[in-house]
Amino acid sequence: MIDLSGKTALVTAAAQGIGRAAVLALAEAGARVIATDLNAAALDDLTVPRVTAQALDVLEPDAIARVFGAAGPIDILFNCAGVVHGGSVLEASDDDLDFAYALNVRAMARTCRAVLPGMIDRGDGAIINMASVASSVKGVPNRFVYGVTKAAVIGLTKAVAADHVGQGVRCNAICPGTVETPSLNERLAAGCDYENTRAAFIARQPLGRMGRPEEIADLVVYLAGATYTTGQIHNIDGGWSL
Repeated sequence: MIDLSGKTALVTAAAQGIGRAAVLALAEAGARVIATDLNAAALDDLTVPRVTAQALDVLEPDAIARVFGAAGPIDILFNCAGVVHGGSVLEASDDDLDFAYALNVRAMARTCRAVLPGMIDRGDGAIINMASVASSVKGVPNRFVYGVTKAAVIGLTKAVAADHVGQGVRCNAICPGTVETPSLNERLAAGCDYENTRAAFIARQPLGRMGRPEEIADLVVYLAGATYTTGQIHNIDGGWSL
């Protein structure tokens, strides 16, 4: 079992789904966890040992500086915040691209920038970025904006890893397939054919089911403690990318 005792982790988009599961898994592994989310009220029931809830809008540079500055030394950063857009390039507006880039990429660069000086000073740190199989890993229909920005996350991850590999900082990306989360179910419910769309999502996973947030969280904990792994893209997708 990975022991993260004495480590401090910060997780974005921690109120539900993968982010929430990661908070619980990191805390169970012994880390002190700062759980952040835009929706502060949704963090109210995260009353477990070693977890502190904090409101954070990752689109606001001043908020990042304030929250990260008050957190003290951060040993583990899990960048989970992001947004999913549907549609092809013909249906993608400039506003869609701008917002997805701001949340999926630029905010992640800012949080990396906030933790890197301390990690470099201590000669140790783990940054874990949420990418997706829908990226440079695999072209997925009707995911143009999402795929473009998640491919950028993979590039960001490799660049940070390459720049700081000699300073004790590891930076890795997680690329899930389709995971059973509240946000996925909200998107399915917003469509006109929930049952058939859900069945199609399950059918495209060779293992025959969607992933669970806890399965992704297990990988977060592994990467938080993996001291010989950096710059890698970890597909966790039920065989979808085979």
